[in-house]
Parts: sequence; structure tokens; C-alpha cells
Amino acid sequence: MQYLLVLHVSESGWGQLTPEQQQQGTAAYMAYGEALRKAGAFLGSNRLKPSSNSTTVRIANGKTQVLDGPYADTKEQVGGYYLIDVADLDAAISWASRCPAAGHGVVEVRPVWQMQ
Repeated sequence: MQYLLVLHVSESGWGQLTPEQQQQGTAAYMAYGEALRKAGAFLGSNRLKPSSNSTTVRIANGKTQVLDGPYADTKEQVGGYYLIDVADLDAAISWASRCPAAGHGVVEVRPVWQMQ
């Protein structure tokens, strides 16, 4: 079953790290991705640009409204994701708990609703 691991992190956190800490963080994420690949669970992942680069679109009273910035102003923002394929929710939770983001943010585990 496919799950999306949505990484919620503080966007300002990375810039507050020393270069050595950033290098360690990058290495941790690379190792995590490699572990997913070796286990055959990896389907895809990516980082997202800061929420200040986002555009929010909605329809209100039949008219399109386009706003710069994220939908919600929160302490943590969506910083990236991993799309995985594992046996069940317990396996997805296990992978989420191993994700480096779980140590400095939140990893939301969401089952993918396959459209066929």
C-alpha cells in the first residue's frame, strides 16, 4: 500500500544550523532515502521551496481567488515528502519514525487513495 510521508518542519531551522550541522542533516536524509531504496519501499521524494514561494488558489462565489503564500500561517510548514510503498500502516509508521524530520518536526503518515 502506498503512503505519503509529509514532513512538517520549521523553515527557519535550517538557516540556524552551523555548516557542520547542515552537512550532518543532509547526510541523515541521504542515508534515510538510501535505506528506503534498499528496502524496496521508495517511490519518490522531494524537498519543497519555502512556503513564501507558494500560491493559494480557491473559488469563492464562483470567482477564482489567488493569494501569495501558504493557506495557513503555522509554526511548522510542509518542507518535503516521501512516497513509499509498504505492507501496512504499521510499516509506514515505522519508516516515519526513522525519518530525520521526526526529530525536529512532524512526519504525517497519509495513505494514498489510488484513483483507477
